Amino acid sequence: MPGSSLGALRLVHLDLKGAPPRVSYLAQIFPLFHTLGANGLLVEYEDTFPYEGELKPLQASHAYSPSEIKEILHLAKLHKLEVIPLVQTFGHMEFVLKHEEFAHLREVATFPNALNPHREESLVLVGAMIEQVAALHGGLRWFHIGADEVYYLGEGEESKQWLQQEGNTAEKLCLAHMKAVAGHLLSTHPAVKPIVWDDMLRGMSEETLAESGIAPLVEPMIWDYAADLDVSSRVLLVDKYRRCGFPKLWFASAFKGATGVNQSLTLIGHHLKNHLQWLKVAESLAADGLQGIALTGWQRYDHFSVLCELLPVGIPSLAVCLQTIENGGYSEQVKETVEKLLGISNLEVDTFMSECSGTFPGSDILSLVTQISFYLKPSVDELLERNRYVTGWFSLYHRKRKLVHPISLHHFQPQALSLLSKWNGVRQELQAALEKVFYAPAVDEWLEENVQPNLQRLQEVMDDLDGAIQAPSS
Repeated sequence: MPGSSLGALRLVHLDLKGAPPRVSYLAQIFPLFHTLGANGLLVEYEDTFPYEGELKPLQASHAYSPSEIKEILHLAKLHKLEVIPLVQTFGHMEFVLKHEEFAHLREVATFPNALNPHREESLVLVGAMIEQVAALHGGLRWFHIGADEVYYLGEGEESKQWLQQEGNTAEKLCLAHMKAVAGHLLSTHPAVKPIVWDDMLRGMSEETLAESGIAPLVEPMIWDYAADLDVSSRVLLVDKYRRCGFPKLWFASAFKGATGVNQSLTLIGHHLKNHLQWLKVAESLAADGLQGIALTGWQRYDHFSVLCELLPVGIPSLAVCLQTIENGGYSEQVKETVEKLLGISNLEVDTFMSECSGTFPGSDILSLVTQISFYLKPSVDELLERNRYVTGWFSLYHRKRKLVHPISLHHFQPQALSLLSKWNGVRQELQAALEKVFYAPAVDEWLEENVQPNLQRLQEVMDDLDGAIQAPSS
């Protein structure tokens, strides 16, 4: 079967932190995922899971209800998408450790990112999180326990004391916690295999990894989102993991959310190159130990960062990447298939798509976000910073003193009114489109970050102009 060199499973990563889609939107795109070649979902719930009891503070205001989770799982099954939940259990714990109730479990007291691995209560906490998530997911084969980017590990007070003892290292500390979490999962759910991100393991020696006993417990997911991914180094890394006794491995690429923390549009070419490199890695390996690939689609870089490309914006990139894997490469035929399935007249992979009029679910959002990303700020800059009547006769000096030459009004007031009217209209149209797909917090955040600053600049000039017109002439 074409593309099978990347393993049996092709997972679409749904990063729900920050902009969880409404279930009604997932019902529209799951069939598309399946048609494009996906057969699984890696669902990273973070604060959108309906945690109960002592974990209830972890729930965001827009968290899914238990019945919505069941509906998502039903829709996934309907469209032959196997679900693998992802719960962070070590690093990227901001959504837990920011809360006062759990702040005492931080590795470094002032930073909410990493869990203190010395506390028994830490394992109780992540065990409870895993149990609540697993309880809503029947028939799981895998459970992703995260464990990437455990920044500042070893820098907490308890770790510093522990590391002073002979033979103790930060690597051993990391492995001990991973083993404890994986061991808990396996003891309560023996049929479920834990997956971990591999970055904390990469730099460890073969001897350290082999002696730790981690290999039989987890399946590492090797992630690399670069367009120029180094094929030979990744092949060597796979070989190393296999020599250390890991029987099964995963790869992780990216279809969005990996090229800029506040990126609003997806550069398809970057992600296409990333997948072509992963195909080369797979071709250099025996396929028997590779479970599959997760196509990550990050929604935030971490819990506290801004939103990057929204899911509907990344759909054309996802389509290109899935079809490239499905066909073992990119071709004119792949391009035509994607155009047909998404209703796009001309797919552009080497530049941002200048105009998008697709028919796929959420294509109106892509079209409006593209319009705003390309034209909003430049059009406002053109008026406020390059129109000589604004810069020369209605500068900040004039605005502060409510001074305006009546003649200069004719040269920019109509244009400013027209521009404000146009972009307010686009904003309202986008808000309506976003509200069909996302909950209010995500809609408000995206508009506040990407639209409001420039609309506000325009509005303030108009307000100052009204004030100057009404001011008594001196």
